[in-house]
Amino acid sequence: MNGLLVGRAAELARLVRVLESAGAGTAGVALIGGDAGIGKTRLATELVAEARERGFHVLVGQCAELGDALPYLPLADALRGAGPEVREAIAERPLLGQLLPGSESAPPSALTQQRLFGSLLGLLGEVQPVLFVIEDLHWADRSTRDLLVFLSRMVQTERVCVVGTYRTDDLHRRHPMRSVLAELKRLPTVTALEVTPLGSGEMSDYVATLGSVDPQRLGEIVTRADGNPFYAEELFAAMAEGDSLPDGLASLLMSRVEVLSESGQRVLRAAAVAGRRVEDELLREVSGLPLADFEEAVREIVSRGLLRVDGYGYAFRHALLQEAVYTDLLPGERTRLHAAFAGLLTSPAELAHHYLAGHDLAGALSASAEAGRLAERLGAPAEAHSHYDQALGLWERVEGAEALAGESRVVLAFRSAVMAADSGDNHRAVHQLRALPSTSEVNERLAYYLYEMDDRSSVEFAERAVETAGSQTQLARALATLSRTLSYTPRHTEVEDLIARALEAARTAGVRDAEAGALITQAARAELQGDVDRAHTIIETATTMSTGDLAMDLRARFFHARIHYEQGLLEAAADMADEGIRMARESGLTWSTYGTDLRFLRFLIHYVAGEWDQAEAVAAGFPARVGTIPEATLSSFALFIEVARGLPAVEPRLELLRPFWSDGLVAYMSRGLAAEQALWNGDPATALEHVHAAFAALDPGDSGSVRVAAMGLWALADLGSLEGADSLIEAARFAITAGPTGQRGEMGPEGRAWALRAEAEWHRAHGRLDVDLWRATVTAFDYGFVYETARARWRLAEALLAAGDRVAAQAEWELARETAGKLRAAPLETALTEFGRRARFGGAHGDGGLTARELEVLRLVAEGLTNREIAERLFIAQKTVSVHVSNILAKLDASTRTQAAATARSRGLLG
Repeated sequence: MNGLLVGRAAELARLVRVLESAGAGTAGVALIGGDAGIGKTRLATELVAEARERGFHVLVGQCAELGDALPYLPLADALRGAGPEVREAIAERPLLGQLLPGSESAPPSALTQQRLFGSLLGLLGEVQPVLFVIEDLHWADRSTRDLLVFLSRMVQTERVCVVGTYRTDDLHRRHPMRSVLAELKRLPTVTALEVTPLGSGEMSDYVATLGSVDPQRLGEIVTRADGNPFYAEELFAAMAEGDSLPDGLASLLMSRVEVLSESGQRVLRAAAVAGRRVEDELLREVSGLPLADFEEAVREIVSRGLLRVDGYGYAFRHALLQEAVYTDLLPGERTRLHAAFAGLLTSPAELAHHYLAGHDLAGALSASAEAGRLAERLGAPAEAHSHYDQALGLWERVEGAEALAGESRVVLAFRSAVMAADSGDNHRAVHQLRALPSTSEVNERLAYYLYEMDDRSSVEFAERAVETAGSQTQLARALATLSRTLSYTPRHTEVEDLIARALEAARTAGVRDAEAGALITQAARAELQGDVDRAHTIIETATTMSTGDLAMDLRARFFHARIHYEQGLLEAAADMADEGIRMARESGLTWSTYGTDLRFLRFLIHYVAGEWDQAEAVAAGFPARVGTIPEATLSSFALFIEVARGLPAVEPRLELLRPFWSDGLVAYMSRGLAAEQALWNGDPATALEHVHAAFAALDPGDSGSVRVAAMGLWALADLGSLEGADSLIEAARFAITAGPTGQRGEMGPEGRAWALRAEAEWHRAHGRLDVDLWRATVTAFDYGFVYETARARWRLAEALLAAGDRVAAQAEWELARETAGKLRAAPLETALTEFGRRARFGGAHGDGGLTARELEVLRLVAEGLTNREIAERLFIAQKTVSVHVSNILAKLDASTRTQAAATARSRGLLG
């Protein structure tokens, strides 16, 4: 059993409440149900440990798959393993002693059962408090079921907690335990707990506790385990040994299949060939059974929890069960069943699957190509790419492949590459395109994707595309892409002419996507040169066009939203970003370059506007365990809110992003925020290391240099060092005045604010606290950047205090503290509290140094709420509550929650 409990805090909290209630004199019963391997025993084990810590006597008994052959087996098992004090009490009760090994058993009778139950009740009353756990009730004998009913009804004021576990997937419709459970769940003293599968995020966390695993294998384990921790452990161990489905797990799954009738097994085998889900009519046809026999077989399968009703068909209860049944089929049996399904289906994707599995390669190639085209039309690029790749993999093995596919191999491979890019895998797209003949179309796409990967060879391929263009359509696209690739190079002066040529060719040929692409580049160039009004006009035109290219439409919306954002027009930026995200979701382009960019931009808008709860909710959807660069990019943006709120997720996320630091954007974002994390942790030397690494990921003149320079100067000021300070400020000034092309126009409000912040930090590093500069920084950030305004006020307060203006300093400090409290920006709150204490500002001590959010949490702790209940009340994560509670205990010098509440009352902190 793994040492860490993951994803079960809520379930354990419910069980602990039953235990606490029992300890207080109100007996309770908890029934824990769930599939095999889902974690029932683990929860019971955790509860046992909790009970022992609270001074409970613990009895644990195990049912066995022996029917009624051994009555009271779990009770005997529990008594045999009891502690010395309980054993002494048992010795005084001969009826209970008869259940122990070596004792002579009395003949069973109703009277004996009543006396036995009474004796047990007396024992429990004498040695209370007691936790009595009965494991695997699905195997309980009749006497044990009677005992469970007796205890559930009779224990009331005793300090007794009874817990039973059972497998829901073993309770078929005639199982004797079903009626017992239905009866017990109606009792007020009984708490029914259904342990459901873990979510994918929790499963990822759980698998990570088992050992090191790469993201691809992690994803495979999580998908196949389908929320079951035991299955995940088995799959993890099997993968380490190179196995697909471990024998032990396969045997466990198949043991439930082998109890079915012959008809039931026949139907289940056919269902396994269909996949995870199958329609009723289709399954009946393939099974070949008469209707009455088929329905009886399905009823049996469903009652045993192997299949569940799903709409007008059936789905396997667990993906691994389908896999085990399928793997158990004989080769010929499998081929015949696949052929039978292929003869009845019309969906190209399903046909491709069954043709391939049935070794009909020609049919598989034809169906795969058609399935790819259908997926492409439906906006499912990842699926389209998979189908096209499958067809390409069969190409050399089938005669007449081009006729079967309906197009040439080159065209199909080109389609596959474009779909790979649309699904977010530019690297795969480039790899496929490089293998194709060097045509204008191929070179244009290569240039386009390489540019998005920051590969400077994009210019070379774009020029080839222009040189080899055989039509106005090809020329328009090639020119639009070439102008884009040259925009931030020393040849940027050629761009305006190239855009004009691209627009002329695009409008002549009616190529709307090329026209929109040229307009977007033109708008970006106008913005860079400071002509914001012109940029808005141009991008508005590009956004309102219907290009027929959804990826281009997303690019237009991203740039439109970004220009609004850069100008501080947050509401307009949010509206445009929302429109783009909705379009990406509907078109299947969520993980494309601009589908990803739109999501992180929307997150940033929330963050800047001070909508941090929304920002944290959005960030929760950014994957932490990443396997691709788009995932790593999104994950790095989540650090904004996690660092600013001091959340415990920061360090694990940074560690998981480390393998992706070779990507420029990921390195800039994650290492820049790692620097900020180090600064909050009082480690400016480590912060400087991250600052230098973030700079290395940027081109000279990149606007991101300004923010990174400000962080580096903060670190130098904290170190009391000037080494490298002038280099940092010069890099920031170059980005502000020249930009990447040497033609930088005026920056937007955020850029201007960061420029002032960098200058102010440079002066601070030199030991000068410039009041006017920090006041200008506050004013600049006050365009709408709530958090940075508060951080600048902190430094302004320091400068004012140093200048002798104590009243103004406290006023700025109070404004900053109020904002930090509302945002729950814990590191900033802590820094402000410490500054206020040093400055001896009024109000810096009256609340015990607790932040506004910590006071809020403290009041709920004093009410007796658990972390989970507090999280639900305040709409925050349970881990965040845990961090707040730890801070509260430390600040109040309390060792328990009760002590903290008492201290708070004595100090008048509860209001």
